[in-house]
Amino acid sequence: MFNTIFPKIHKEGYKFLAISILVTFLVLFFSKFLGIILIIISFWVYYFFRDPERFSINDDSYLTSPADGLITDISERSGPEELRLENITYTRVSIFMNVFNCHVNRVPTSGKIEEIYYKPGKFLNASLDKASDENERNYFKIKSTKNNEEIIIVQIAGLIARRIVCEVEQGQELKQGDRIGMIRFGSRVDIYFKNKKVLAKLGQNVVAGESLIASE
Repeated sequence: MFNTIFPKIHKEGYKFLAISILVTFLVLFFSKFLGIILIIISFWVYYFFRDPERFSINDDSYLTSPADGLITDISERSGPEELRLENITYTRVSIFMNVFNCHVNRVPTSGKIEEIYYKPGKFLNASLDKASDENERNYFKIKSTKNNEEIIIVQIAGLIARRIVCEVEQGQELKQGDRIGMIRFGSRVDIYFKNKKVLAKLGQNVVAGESLIASE
């Protein structure tokens, strides 16, 4: 129960939380009103960087969501040219994370990370479609353990976000639901796949590592 109410926080959050708490104590000496506002902000910083445990279905016949958030697009798209996949058609599901969502991202299927590619860019609103082409982003090409199919995950920085955090390495083997990184503040994650039935719906709120996105 305690871990549900007060989940652990991601290591990226320690610095921000410490700064927020320190500033809050300093300001409280001069203004209770501003101090109370900063206390609320400190709670929000803790909440933003939360990293709760998730429990995947552990069945690679399914793809689980790589992110918490709202599904804003389900469409057929060319693969990312950054991974030389622009001549292949995939189903793309886009998940928008607002500043109240958990921002820890997870791998949707067990597999090996074949390639990671980081590309710096702009910081447009992540809900805009052109954010996929212009914003700072990080690409993962994952080969599924079950059928050797390629699954592509793209972390896309948003309007407020200024850093994508990658926690895995090329060649690493992962299990469904394992953490791959996070994006600091509002952002988006796209997942590309083929030969699967989409289970998710447009406008659906999903949970990383648990909600089902597609099945064989």
